Amino acid sequence: MREPAVDHCSKQKAKNAALTLFPIASWLRAYQVKEWLFGDIVSGVSTGLVAVLQGLAFALLASVPPGYGLYSAFFPVLIYFFLGTSRHISVGPFPVLSLMVGSVVTKLVPDATGLSANSTEEMSIEEKRVIVAASVSFLVGIFQLGLGLLQVGFIVIYLSETLISGFTTAAAIHILVSQLKFILGLQVPGFSGPFAIISTLESIFTQITDSNVADIVTSIIVIVVVFIVKEINDRYKAQLPVPIPIEVIMTIIACGVSYAFDFKTLYKVNVVGEITKGYQMPVAPSLEVFQSSAMDAFSMAIVGFAVAFSVAKVYSVKHDYVIDGNQELIAFGVSNIFCSSFKGFAVSTALSRSAVQESTGGKTQIAGLISALLAMITTVAIGFLLEPLQKSVLGALVVVNLKGMLMQMREIPYLWRKDRPDCVVWLVTFIASVFLGLDLGLAVGLGIELVTVVFRTQFPRCSVLANIKGTDVYRDRKDYVSIYEPEGVKIFRCPSPIFFANIEFFREKLIAAVGFNPLRVLRKRNKALRKIKKLLKKGELQITSKGFFCVGPGAGDVSEDEGNIEELDQPINFEDLPVQINWNAELPVTIQVPKIDLHSIILDFGAVSFVDISALKGLKASLKELIRIDVEVYIVGCDCNVLEKLEQCSFFDDEIKSSIFYLTHHDAMLHILQKHPDCHEELKPAKVCTFTNYIWLQYTLLLDTEDKIESEKDNMGKCNSLLSNLNNE
Repeated sequence: MREPAVDHCSKQKAKNAALTLFPIASWLRAYQVKEWLFGDIVSGVSTGLVAVLQGLAFALLASVPPGYGLYSAFFPVLIYFFLGTSRHISVGPFPVLSLMVGSVVTKLVPDATGLSANSTEEMSIEEKRVIVAASVSFLVGIFQLGLGLLQVGFIVIYLSETLISGFTTAAAIHILVSQLKFILGLQVPGFSGPFAIISTLESIFTQITDSNVADIVTSIIVIVVVFIVKEINDRYKAQLPVPIPIEVIMTIIACGVSYAFDFKTLYKVNVVGEITKGYQMPVAPSLEVFQSSAMDAFSMAIVGFAVAFSVAKVYSVKHDYVIDGNQELIAFGVSNIFCSSFKGFAVSTALSRSAVQESTGGKTQIAGLISALLAMITTVAIGFLLEPLQKSVLGALVVVNLKGMLMQMREIPYLWRKDRPDCVVWLVTFIASVFLGLDLGLAVGLGIELVTVVFRTQFPRCSVLANIKGTDVYRDRKDYVSIYEPEGVKIFRCPSPIFFANIEFFREKLIAAVGFNPLRVLRKRNKALRKIKKLLKKGELQITSKGFFCVGPGAGDVSEDEGNIEELDQPINFEDLPVQINWNAELPVTIQVPKIDLHSIILDFGAVSFVDISALKGLKASLKELIRIDVEVYIVGCDCNVLEKLEQCSFFDDEIKSSIFYLTHHDAMLHILQKHPDCHEELKPAKVCTFTNYIWLQYTLLLDTEDKIESEKDNMGKCNSLLSNLNNE
């Protein structure tokens, strides 16, 4: 009976593994030909035209000949078609990633010199740069594939939207500056490293008088026309069946004019030049480049995946399907490895191109496959028609498409008003990326982002809660007017984990909330008790029915008596006294002890997800200090895992009982009012949830609906075991 079950299980696992590795199998068999095919064809043609132009333009950012951008618009799409989980993103060159590739290329192959490897000594500068771009892209693919196989797709969560926004805006500045030499028709050497943008601008402005007028005029015309038509597309997108392909139209016009009037000869403009017909044989990557660009490649791998995953997530939510982060890493990793083997450069996705693919009716990656076919046709058959195209036109197309990224600067005032730490992350990432380079800027941005996370958890916004009259709801008393606070009761909330870095901050805020330092009060009471015993022994103090009666001169202020600090920190011991002392009552003149009006404190642990061992010691000390001065402590909303941690670390003892835990603020408050009837009872009566019920509710809330019946007995046993352990202690 068991062998068929095992066989069935193994077949199912194999099927699931195949569907996970090749997502195409899940959506292709459900493909609706009549409803989807026409939309995919229209979308594929529209996206393909944009992809061809962006491939040519973004190749300039990667510092390689424009024709190699067509390779990056073709090869990765073939792989992503089979391995990708998103049905709507357009895979291909991405300006930020192309610029990062270009920075490595110009660093390893400057204009005057090349690589030091003997194998490339006879190569031209362009050939060397192609090899470097392909090699670093190959390494990007290896990193992405490795991260995907290790199932660490979650790494993208450490790049917040604020960080990505600041980083991509800085990248837009770099892209803009890098395209000025094409728009102005200048020969500007490539610079790399920190402050390279300043060196580039300096070189441009020193040659500004040598600008090519034909390139400037052409660029201005292209930028103005494309910008205006794009605005029309955005404003009337509901009325237009498809967006006006203005980039394609302007490219065709520019090619025709340049060819007809021979701009290359007449005005000495830089043109695209010869585009290699067909595809070249695969090449092996350079190990020398691997050694020189490992950190840069890792940054590219993270940035490329983060952008692509963010765009893919937007469309998956909109069209109600699931994407897998780890599978996306594998898909892009294999795509980049395959593409770079044919001398392409690293790819991701461009939001504008993906928007075209989705808005023109694309339903699946068949649209992407059709766009890749257009790139192939251009490379194989009609690439020569683009040879007279001015590079300034490509530069202008790149610049006009930076609008979306540059407009992200409008987020700064909003972030400053709503969340200043996030605004600091944006500004620091932006400034560092602009002046230090994209690789170092990303590292600085990630570092400052982690610092803000630590800052938020180390210094949380603790608050004192109060009851909203007429309800069982408790909120920050600063935010409401009609509130109820029973005399002698405080509710303190800490909205973060409690760990070694913020335990002292927690204790300081707790002291500020109660209005006194429990340890100082405890020490003063022990000093006073020591003096009272001493005076009673000498006969200078007598106990009467009305309290203490001083019959001697006394010994002055009790605060002058320091004594043994360790003894003063111990619980107050009334064993040698015939009565217990009411510390809030009148004491002899010579004995001064601060009076406190607090008898109960409720600690809200609803947002405390964990407590480490270092913090447990500080927390336990704080609770004991309160308990030793007769302040009852209650903890509400504590997570079940935190409770288990407390029990495992021997948190409970003769002073700190397990009965201090309650499910809600209201349960604890009702218990306090029952115990202290002198408080004004204005709360709704309700059944108090005991610690036993609390533990049981915590466990049952964790159960899935389907498994609840099967797991109920096991969890009840776990509850009873935990309770018995706590009660035994």
